[in-house]
Amino acid sequence: MKLSELIASAGFEVISPGNAACEVVAGYTSDLLSDVMAHCPEDSIFITVQNHKNSVAVSTLVGAVAILVVHDREIPKDMLDAAQAENVALLRTSKNQFEASCLVAKILSVS
Repeated sequence: MKLSELIASAGFEVISPGNAACEVVAGYTSDLLSDVMAHCPEDSIFITVQNHKNSVAVSTLVGAVAILVVHDREIPKDMLDAAQAENVALLRTSKNQFEASCLVAKILSVS
């Protein structure tokens, strides 16, 4: 499924669009960045409460196409700048991690 389709279906807020035409094949939820480095699939959406630029660096390392920050957490400027520089989509939702993960899984399972 294209990232733009996932965003539209889920109603996520787009902070930085990244490459909205890219394919999303999975989601991965974690707040432990070493866990993300070890297990997050390429071409996935990374769902987290971690709202800092290290999340962008890890996403780039594993090939995640988007970061979804939950609980409407603020996005610091250095995180936004890093996401734009690396062309990683930066999204936000008021949902908690469980709700956001379930929603992403449901949408991806239909595609």
